[in-house]
This record gives sequence, C-alpha cells and structure tokens, in this order.
Amino acid sequence: MKKSIALISFLAIAGSLAAQTSNMSCCAASATEAYAMNASDKNFTSKHDEPLPFSYSSENGKDISYTTADGKTAHAWEVKSAKPTKYYLFVIHEWWGLNDYIKQEAEKLGKDLGVNVIALDLYDNVVTTTREEAAKAMQSVTTDRATAIINGAYAYAGGSAKVFTIGWCFGGGWSLQASLLGGKQAVGCIMYYGQPEKDIERLKTLQPDVLGFFGNLDQYPSPQIVTEFADNMNKAGKKLLLNRYEATHAFANPSNPNFNKEATEDAYKKVLAFVKERIK
Repeated sequence: MKKSIALISFLAIAGSLAAQTSNMSCCAASATEAYAMNASDKNFTSKHDEPLPFSYSSENGKDISYTTADGKTAHAWEVKSAKPTKYYLFVIHEWWGLNDYIKQEAEKLGKDLGVNVIALDLYDNVVTTTREEAAKAMQSVTTDRATAIINGAYAYAGGSAKVFTIGWCFGGGWSLQASLLGGKQAVGCIMYYGQPEKDIERLKTLQPDVLGFFGNLDQYPSPQIVTEFADNMNKAGKKLLLNRYEATHAFANPSNPNFNKEATEDAYKKVLAFVKERIK
C-alpha cells in the first residue's frame, strides 16, 4: 500500500514537473509561433498583396552558408561594408521569405549605415510568391530551427561583432528574438509591426534599446498588444522608442495597396538616426 502511495506521489510530481517544463517551452516559443498561426486567418493573409515579379542584381552581395548547432547548414545573403567595421545588421525577411525585395532593402541599409549586412533566411532556401505558399512557409518555422539559424549568424559574424537587428511583420517579431539571443553583442533592435515578446522576465534579459514602428489600423499586432508591449518593456526596465502611425499592416511595403509613403519615409529616417547614434 505504501509503495502504491509513493508511486502515485512520484507520478504526480513528475507530471507537475513535465507540465512546468512544457509551459516554459511554450512560453519561449509563444511570441513567434503564435503569430505564425495568423497565417490561417483570411483577414491576415488579405493584408498581404502577392509581390510583383522582381529581380535584383548586386555587385557586392553574395549568398553565404554556415553551420548551425543542430547539425544543419543555414543560408543567408551578405553585403560587406566598403570600410572594415565590427558593426553588423541582421535583416530578417517578412513572410514571403528572403526574396530580392529584401536583398535590395538590405543592401540599401548597409550602404546608408556603413555596416556589414547579413540577411538571414529563416525559411531555409524557400521563397514564396503566393499567399498560400507564404502561409505554409511561415507556419513551418520552428523556434528551435530559427534559434539555431540566428545563433549561427552570430557565430559567423564573430565574437567581436556588434549587431543590430531589423525585420518586418514575421521578421519584426524575430528581430526582437534575435536581439534577445544576442546578449551583449546585440546593440540595437528595430521591429516593424512584428509580434512583441510578452514575457517580462525574458524582456529583462534584453540588452539593447528597441525602435518600434506600428500601425494604429493594424490588428497583427493590434494597438492593444502594442500598448501592452510598451507597458511590459517599462516594467522590465527597458527602453522602447515607440512610433505609431495612422496606417495598416505592412505599411512600409511598397507593393501593399495601403503603402504609407509618409510613414515609411519617417520611419526610415529614424532607423538611420537610431543606428548611427549607437555606432561608436
């Protein structure tokens, strides 16, 4: 009888510990994986007009690959600065994948800022052109694999690299996660209408300031979620430079019928100022 009671107690404790572990894992993944589930929402997908055919040729950019801790190889696109620098900008694509639009924007940012640029590929060489393809690709990204790709990029850049991160939509949320993963190597985070991290304890580990751009007419994330993010950053003792526009989701994407030129230009000026102020 005593053995039965002991066994039941052991199983109860084990179950409790397992549930706690599961919850911890779920919380760590929730910010980005929950956002990816929006791909099943027709309202969300309708906010993304399928990109027009576009080809970008660069004299300086090149495809690179590097090993990741999960035993795989990651793909990225790199543009080196004209002058040697320890500063890097990790660019994280929106839900279409690492396409030529992103490569063009990455190279423009690198040139205007005078930093090395690595455009990460969280889709592992998958580039989409339809909403259906993009939804499938975004939902297929696991936290473990994306984390391995990001950590691998830090290793590729080297231990002395000082890293800024930037991303839009899907990439906006991962920009914040990349800065969280970077520790003291992360020196600035820029996120355009991406999913915020809700775990205050996790936000307390964030090293750099965050520059955020969000639309008041957006629901992915909604204004309420953005306000909650601002409150959470304040509770965590972290600095958020929050910019809100009377604009909808993906307002900075020129292929979006709701493209907001004024907001996009204002945001870009603030991105340049934010980074330059932090380059020593």
